[in-house]
Amino acid sequence: MTIKERYEAIIEYFKRENPSPTTELHFNNPFETLVAVILSAQCTDKRVNMVTPALFKAYPTPQAMAAATPDDLLHYISSVSYPNNKARHLQAMSAMLVDEFNGEVPSTMEELTKLPGVGRKTANVIMGVVFHKAAIAVDTHVFRVSNRTGLANGKTPLEVEKALTRHIAEEDRYNAHHWILLHGRYVCKAIKPNCLKCGIKQYCKHYNKK
Repeated sequence: MTIKERYEAIIEYFKRENPSPTTELHFNNPFETLVAVILSAQCTDKRVNMVTPALFKAYPTPQAMAAATPDDLLHYISSVSYPNNKARHLQAMSAMLVDEFNGEVPSTMEELTKLPGVGRKTANVIMGVVFHKAAIAVDTHVFRVSNRTGLANGKTPLEVEKALTRHIAEEDRYNAHHWILLHGRYVCKAIKPNCLKCGIKQYCKHYNKK
């Protein structure tokens, strides 16, 4: 199977099975989206969704969160992973939004990655979810599934991102991030991939080596 055939088959399967994928995080506006994505780093969406309602009620705007202290924010997010670092990032990120971006979430990679707590993966999520750009965010699930299936052969998230971007049509990239992520979360798991229930196993490089 050529790489082109593998991409075509896998993307066609995902399109058929899940034509309108989306994030499982809960939010109502770009600022809440950015906060939720920062909190989701190395943490489950389920856990993030448990803490954000009270956090957003207490600090609904960048101005409100910028005026808080990290300890104030820690009270609301203590159950997520790395809460101390994330509390500091959220306060500093909010302050920068207020001071440099008029309280608005920016839309470019260069601007987003200036914000504390925002790396390339988070920036790509925001560009895709908020601004509907053709961005592919590579988290641990996307990295694992892409390398395991043979969609990529990358040693770093950036290498995987470049491979996916090169082979996936621009109009499919936003959905492809969610397709691959969700497949990794529920089927192609890190420890025990559920190959028997996998709809793309016939196209998977790892499975066909068995």
